[in-house]
Parts: sequence; C-alpha cells; structure tokens
Amino acid sequence: MPKSTLFEELDYRPTPIGALSLRRRRELSLGVDVFEIKLGDEYLMSSLFTASEIALARLGLSELAGDSLNIVVGGLGLGYTAKAVLEHPSVGSLIVVDMLQAVIEWHRTGMLPLGPELVGDPRCRLVQGDFFAMAKGTAGFDPDMPGRCFDAILVDIDHSPDALLDGRSSSFYRIEALRALVAHIKPGGVFGLWSNDEPDRSFTDRLSSAFAKAWAETVTFHNPLQNRSFTQTVYLARTAILSNEGA
Repeated sequence: MPKSTLFEELDYRPTPIGALSLRRRRELSLGVDVFEIKLGDEYLMSSLFTASEIALARLGLSELAGDSLNIVVGGLGLGYTAKAVLEHPSVGSLIVVDMLQAVIEWHRTGMLPLGPELVGDPRCRLVQGDFFAMAKGTAGFDPDMPGRCFDAILVDIDHSPDALLDGRSSSFYRIEALRALVAHIKPGGVFGLWSNDEPDRSFTDRLSSAFAKAWAETVTFHNPLQNRSFTQTVYLARTAILSNEGA
C-alpha cells in the first residue's frame, strides 16, 4: 500500500462567507489520515473528532418512534451526522442542506471518504441552500415539496448559538425564529443542535419558550493530541404532541 502524503490541500474555494479549504494530512502520532475543513484560518471540522456530530443524530433519533422517518440535517461538513442518521433503521428519507456548493461537490465526487456512501444511499438527498433562510420561510427544506414537515431537524453549522460562522444566522437563535422552525417539524418531532461549547442555560430557556420541551445533553470525548477530555453539547427540543395522539 502506498504511503499517505504528509499534507495535501485538496481544494480551495472563495465563498460568500470566506475562503474554504479542504485538507488531508497524516497524523504520524496516531498513524491515521485526517481530513479537515477550514474557513479562512478557522477550523470548521476534523475527521479526528466526530463523537458529538454522531451523537447529534443518535440522541435526536432516539427520541422518535415509528417507521419511515423523514429527517433534515442542516450542515453537511464531513458527513458524519448524515451517516449516523442513515444508520438508524427507521429512517425513510434524509435531506442534507448545505450553503456551500463546494462541500456538496466534495462528497459527490468522492473527494471525502463518506461521500460515496451518502450519495449512493437512495434515501439521502444533498440540497444546496441557505438553511437559515429556509427555516424562516414557509416553503421549508424540500425544494420538490414546499411546506413539507419532518420528524426531526438536526443542525450542525455554527460553533454555538453565540459563536457564529456568519452574522446572517444570528436571528435563528432567537425565540421568534425558533418558533417559526416549529412549523417545519411534525407534532412530537425533534429539533437538535450541535454546539462546541458546554451547555448554555439561556439558550435552553429560549428553546423551552418555543418548544414543548427542551434540554441539553453533554458529549465528552478524549483528544489524543492534547491527551485531555473535551465536552461539547447537543441541545434537544420536542414539539407538542397533538391531544388526539396521546401523551
């Protein structure tokens, strides 16, 4: 087997929110190839740290019952949340929304390891679009079926509700926008949000004002490069169940 290149910039694109780059490097201390996406000088994601992205899917879907669940993931990234959604046996369809066409292309062309698996799954559709604008509008997240509602909407875009990649998303984390999001989720459905930070009670309170129930789950994982643990957060919320559906 040929040796991995120690470092390679696989792609570089200007975008409306900054310069986007995809890199692959060999982490010699662990003997693995690491894929990284950067926005300018900021690290957006790394294939070395995926525990909380996977937990976003698993925790959100664990709150749902039934078959043929219809799911939206906001933010494609390296694809770990989407992959974890598709691993759930009850998922019938998945729409993954990403604003950056380059990220979608990286998956469709197989430049990223999970791309062929996501693109090859007939349940999965990659949609280029502004998730936050879609959340505000009445048409929602499915261009082929305006107004469609979903069993769960899971989001991993900004670093946290207070640390944004772009200022245009700031209104999404306010009570009014969260209430508008409820219209896109079925009764008894779930909203999940990834955050790089530990739980923020003020944001959980905002979720509680918009949804029937809200809480935060912490996800702690070991960073082998720094030999210490990090804790991130998955916020979860549920819409009200219609009275004729039972509690």
